[in-house]
Order: sequence, then structure tokens, then C-alpha cells
Amino acid sequence: MRFKDKIAIVTGGGRDIGKSVSVRLASEGAKVVINYRSNAAEAEATLAQIEAAGGVAMIHRADVTRAEDVTGLIAATTAAYGGHVDFLVNLAGGMVARKTLAEMDVAFFDEVMDLNLKSAFLVTKAALPYLGKGSAIVNIASLAGRDGGGPGASIYATSKGAMMSLTRAWAKELGPQGIRVNALCPGLIGTSFHDIFSKPEGRAATAGNTPLRREGHPDEVASAVAYLLSEDAAFLTGVNLDINGGLFFS
Repeated sequence: MRFKDKIAIVTGGGRDIGKSVSVRLASEGAKVVINYRSNAAEAEATLAQIEAAGGVAMIHRADVTRAEDVTGLIAATTAAYGGHVDFLVNLAGGMVARKTLAEMDVAFFDEVMDLNLKSAFLVTKAALPYLGKGSAIVNIASLAGRDGGGPGASIYATSKGAMMSLTRAWAKELGPQGIRVNALCPGLIGTSFHDIFSKPEGRAATAGNTPLRREGHPDEVASAVAYLLSEDAAFLTGVNLDINGGLFFS
């Protein structure tokens, strides 16, 4: 119970990696705020799983690309659990669609950047007054931020590369306040993201080219998140940690 009574906000916390992170943090004693935007059923199922195991959590709907929704998320958190936040996991994001440069327009560019980068900016800025010494932030970047991503993923990759740079910048800025900021860069993880955006044959080929010869599991990402939030990582900040089975070495 290394996170007993810690307050954790997980954006996109209702499904896939977000669900695994929410469940993992709650299992170690954290009081978890599960943020979701559109899929209430999955968020409610995650909440039910946590409560059935004796954990403490709440769900809150917010579109984290909208400042007013983010303000409501932070207000609901502090009203429910007290006037501070210990952990922030910026996980909300997505590719939206695969589009080549010729196919995309400004609206698509803005949508992807807002979803993957602006959201983290808005949530972190709003939470900052409630983050104190010993608190920690984990941003979810991607292997795409290192290698440019697959076909039609240039803006997604760009947003994740920017997330990695933002992580380093915030680590420098917030470190003197005792706030650590790190990021994870997942490779091929078995989630609905790849069910939607990756062809089965390409997915199988990528897994086959990975030294561990498999996809990752969301629970494995959650374990890495828990490590980065914990005191075991007390001297780590500004780190973009790869979790890709050896597919890419930074």
C-alpha cells in the first residue's frame, strides 16, 4: 500500500492502459479520479472493479481539451478528496485517423495536437496549485515520438515528440518545487488503439520483430507508471522511459 491515501488523477482512465493504471494505483492505496470523455460505461466498469477490490475511486466526465472542463475536473477532485493532488497521469490522447500530409487539413492537425498535447498542458496547469513537494507527474508519450510513427501518423508522432520535450522542460521548471515529471514511451501495446488503427498483419509483423516476440500488455505499462510515481523513482525526473520490448533503443 505504498500509495495509501495519495490522490491520483488519471486522464483517459476508464479503458485500456488508463484502466490498468487506475486499477493499479487504487490497488496500492491511492484514491483515484478516473477521467473519461465519452465512454461512461467503461469508466463505470473500471470504478466497479476498483470498488469490488476494496479500493477508493470516483469517475468524472471531462473533455480535457477544454479549459472549462479541466477546471471542473480539478474542482471535483479537490472537493472529494481534499485540497491537494499527489499524482497526475496525463494519458488521454489518440491518433484520430491515419492521414498523409496531402490528406490532412488544419482542423485535423489542431484536433490531434489538442488531444495529445494541449490536454496535458491544460490539466497540468490547472492541477499545479494543488501539487506539492513529493508529488509526481507521468505523461504518456509514444515510441512514435522517437521514430516518427507509422504511415499516416505524422501529427500523432509530432504531438508525442512534443510531449517528450515538454516532460523535460517541466522537470527542470518544477523540480525546485519538489515535483517530479517523467514520461513513458510505449511501443506496441495490446489495446483498442491498435484494434482500430493497425492492420492485423502489420501488428503481427511488429510483434515478431520485437526482441521479446510479443505485444506489451496494458498492465505492464501500469507497472511502469506506478514505479515512476513511487519513491523508488525519487531521483528520476525528466526521463522518457521506453517500454517496447526492445523494439527501439533510444
